[in-house]
Amino acid sequence: MLFSPNRLLQEPAPLAWLERQSWHPWLIVGLVSIGAFVGQLDATIVQLALPALGRAFDVSLQQVSWVALSYLLAFASFLPIFGRLCEIHGRKTLYIAGYALFIVASALCALAESFGQLVAFRFLQGMGGALLGANSIAILVQAVPEAARGRALGYFAAAQAVGMSAGPALGGFIVEALGWRWIFGLTVPFGVLAILAGWLALPRGAAGGDKPAFDGGGALLIGPALILIVATLNHVSSWGLASPLTLASLLVAALLLWVLRRRETRTAAPLIDPRLFTARAFRWGALAVVLGYGLLYGVFFLMSFGLAHGYGESAGAAGLRLALVPVALGLTAPFSHDASRLLGPRRIGPAGMGLVLAGLAILGATFGLSPYHHVLDTVSFVLIGIGLGLFVAPNSHATLAAAPAGLAGAAGSLLNLMRVLGTSLGVAAGASMLAWRLAVETGSGAGTAAVATLAADGPGLLAAVRTSLPLLALMALLAAVAARKAAGGGAAEARKG
Repeated sequence: MLFSPNRLLQEPAPLAWLERQSWHPWLIVGLVSIGAFVGQLDATIVQLALPALGRAFDVSLQQVSWVALSYLLAFASFLPIFGRLCEIHGRKTLYIAGYALFIVASALCALAESFGQLVAFRFLQGMGGALLGANSIAILVQAVPEAARGRALGYFAAAQAVGMSAGPALGGFIVEALGWRWIFGLTVPFGVLAILAGWLALPRGAAGGDKPAFDGGGALLIGPALILIVATLNHVSSWGLASPLTLASLLVAALLLWVLRRRETRTAAPLIDPRLFTARAFRWGALAVVLGYGLLYGVFFLMSFGLAHGYGESAGAAGLRLALVPVALGLTAPFSHDASRLLGPRRIGPAGMGLVLAGLAILGATFGLSPYHHVLDTVSFVLIGIGLGLFVAPNSHATLAAAPAGLAGAAGSLLNLMRVLGTSLGVAAGASMLAWRLAVETGSGAGTAAVATLAADGPGLLAAVRTSLPLLALMALLAAVAARKAAGGGAAEARKG
């Protein structure tokens, strides 16, 4: 048999001479870095398109947030599942399948004729993203010699930072010049090239050995629990905090999580290793990861509406200004290790969040109120980005260091899940808070306010965004406390060990 899809995916690299080249590992680093770039680009590029999508489909603020949330929830729900399936069926197979699913779903998003179709196709896109995310680091670590892994991981992180930074600006200009459909079609050429390069360059995973078991029961529990939590947070302003629907959703989510925890402690191959949570410092660090990424994407969500609808800026101009946050984050992150050594691991997290709070304070005092808002908003975005740049890497390092011995790989996978969960919660909380504050500022009902947001004039929306910022400030305060406890607890546990 000359050809079969299985052979295409599973045989050793078709151009075997590639593996004999000294630069072959760096070709693989480049390949997975493209995936990292596309993943972060797609996560942020949609943020600036949400106002345009709301108008195009005539849906409410909380409804349009599902364009972002469906992708993120699919990613979070399937990431641990695909991580285990990749160990069973081979990383090359599922990595290329992930790219294929991602580009097909991207094309379908670009062609969507209804809002429901767009949300469904974004969910498929998130599944493809989860396949890529579950494989990237493992493929990189396997391909690159240990002495060069630090540099390889640096390139990988740089690709993520570039994707995150380019997303808002690129998304804004594309929406303005070509329309929202093109933001989804943009990733298709990258995916096609990556599939071809992956088929040629990626070696087949090592065969033989016992295949790890798969926790099917855990796989059925984790997704519904996450979706219920995020959906409740997204709609709580319209459902009501003490409404039967809100309480029932939270109760069912809590029950699912309890059953999941009980199952994971008893199964031989848990999707999420419960031993990770025996380390108090790791628990605090994981919480800080959720809060930090929730804060970042909460800023993206609120400011995309504030700049585009409140100030009436073009999508391109709004995206360019909002890109200052990830650009400042990316430029600061490489120096966070030196800053941590200077200030101490317990102080660097609170120091970073102190800068974030300063940026939020300026926005809270001047957003929509000052004639110099362009300058003041720019200063605020830079402060927020620098603060997050000082916070993210040291907290991740402290959290991984606090993981129980022998569980570094499982800890890294869980932190990836926490990042995506935090992103989802940030978008959902931002949507719910903004809908509630707009209802208060305009004196209308919550439901009508959520719709009005997408066609609102400046003053009411600017006030709603401004008065939503205390939620982000609370997240920053909690993140500072959690990061301090993670760093302090990790040091204490290391001394005991």
